[in-house]
Amino acid sequence: MSSCKDATRLGSDALERKLSLRERLSLRMHRALCAGCTRFEEQLAALRALSRHWAEGHAPPAGEPPPGSAGSTGAGDER
Repeated sequence: MSSCKDATRLGSDALERKLSLRERLSLRMHRALCAGCTRFEEQLAALRALSRHWAEGHAPPAGEPPPGSAGSTGAGDER
């Protein structure tokens, strides 16, 4: 099993390139046992989506989760 350091590196690399089968399996096994690394990857994906959205000149309304974030259901939550 990989360490958290290895898992966060692989999670980041996965956003930039296709991981090998061995890397994907190692990352999947680590995430199954480590809530912290799973949360880190969710936050990394949300930051990436927000950055892409911002770079395109669109900012989500204040208090709204960015598209693709763990807090976004995509169904127009009514609160």
